[in-house]
Amino acid sequence: MTPPELEVPLLRIDAVTKRFGGFVALDDVSVDIRPGERFGLIGPNGSGKTTLINCISGAMHAEVGTVVFRGEDITQLPAHIRTRRGIARSFQIPRPFKSMTVAENLMVALDFAAIGDDFVVAAQRRDTVMSILTQTGLAAKADLSTTGLSQVELRKMELARAMATHPKLLISDEAMAGLSSSEVDEVLDLLIKLASQGITIIMIEHIMQAVMRFSQRRQDHRDRRAGRGHGQPAGAGGLPWHLASPSMTLMRVTAP
Repeated sequence: MTPPELEVPLLRIDAVTKRFGGFVALDDVSVDIRPGERFGLIGPNGSGKTTLINCISGAMHAEVGTVVFRGEDITQLPAHIRTRRGIARSFQIPRPFKSMTVAENLMVALDFAAIGDDFVVAAQRRDTVMSILTQTGLAAKADLSTTGLSQVELRKMELARAMATHPKLLISDEAMAGLSSSEVDEVLDLLIKLASQGITIIMIEHIMQAVMRFSQRRQDHRDRRAGRGHGQPAGAGGLPWHLASPSMTLMRVTAP
């Protein structure tokens, strides 16, 4: 078995810097994400977490540094190409197509990620969509309007739409914000189930109990500078990260 420190990362963020005018949102950020890893990204609002995932997903481009996914430099690729390479994300505030059913919302994502001959006939699309909805607990809602979904169902549908693109890396952006404790458990169980299928997941979340239960490694992004992380597995004790940058503020975490 290959030691973690020698494993080729699925995603490598190398010295990424992102500015908005005179404001530096990300300053020389570097981190490796391993294949199949459950990775937690934490930090207060304004610490650059969403900017970082925007630079990963292609919603924004870094001025400096590189984003390498599966050995390919994708730093300047547009978002839709990155989706077709295998990067998907969910959003904190779901924005479904309200004029469509739940199943039709997933079909849009399925078609969006398709390339050339990957487009499938309607029956196969329906089967694929229903399989994803069954997995996420929404099969009974397939033919209903999204306007009738509860908050937790909308969050699950966000994850289902991301799954319809067949990702190798899934970025979950505060999928549990505003949910009750039982609803948080539902979404958390879903993310753990998806990870068990070999999907690498980056979780951005403020609910520390959920982060502690989910993540194998965690990075505290409360400062915008981060050196190359070679974090200890969650629960190994002590600090979960050894970071090169002295300006990175660390949070001591322990096992769940």
